[in-house]
Amino acid sequence: MCLSVLVLPAVLFVVSPGSLPVARAEEDDIEDDAPEEDVEVDGDEEATEAIVEEEEDDGIPKASPNADTTILFVKPDIAAAPGMELPAGKLVEFLVGFTNKGSDDFLVEAIDASFRYPQDFNYVIQNFSAIAYLKTVKPLQQATVAYSFVINDAFAARPFGLQINLAYKDKSGRQFVSAVYNETVNIVELDEGLDGETFFLYVFLAALVVLILVVGQQFLSGFGRKKRGRPVVERGTASDGGVDYDWLPESALKTGSSPKTTPRQSPRQRKNRN
Repeated sequence: MCLSVLVLPAVLFVVSPGSLPVARAEEDDIEDDAPEEDVEVDGDEEATEAIVEEEEDDGIPKASPNADTTILFVKPDIAAAPGMELPAGKLVEFLVGFTNKGSDDFLVEAIDASFRYPQDFNYVIQNFSAIAYLKTVKPLQQATVAYSFVINDAFAARPFGLQINLAYKDKSGRQFVSAVYNETVNIVELDEGLDGETFFLYVFLAALVVLILVVGQQFLSGFGRKKRGRPVVERGTASDGGVDYDWLPESALKTGSSPKTTPRQSPRQRKNRN
């Protein structure tokens, strides 16, 4: 027991110096790992940049920071604001301005528009035709493109999301798409103008008025002729034999009004009479 008591501290003293280097090695490993953590932080930033690049190259092109777009509605002449009203069944026309702020050329390829579901713009209700321009815009220059479409009457009195996209690419062929307009609009039905039913109603009323005027004119002309006709003289049962006595004076038509004349006698008749 005494020997073990004397030997145990010596053993502990011998083992302790060997454990100290191990502890130092672990501390050195921890200190060596510290720069690796910094590297990992840098790697996160690079991964973030890689994710951004992937988002740009995932089939959905983004807008270029070196390009600006503006929109101006010509028909109807209204300001491009959220909740604006567009007429159903009428022509909608607008102009899109493109500004190249970079140092390389841009090629404006096409412009398109579509109606989207107001609560979810990813759901397309109607796609309008795309118009290709293929117009080159030099650095620090501007270009303007036009687009028009007609809204179906079935869309009246309903809100829709209107999305207008302008597609272009740079000199290296990198594709970009700018959302020129991406807001909800209200489709309204205009009351002005004549529709087919109202037009035919006006035509029917005009024909009815003309018919009434013609019948009235015929009635008045017939009544006037009866009034201007000569009076009919009642002659009783006497017959004039079909002779027209209207040209004779009334004094000649009276019976017994003419004096009786004695026929002239010759001398022989007078002699025989005596």
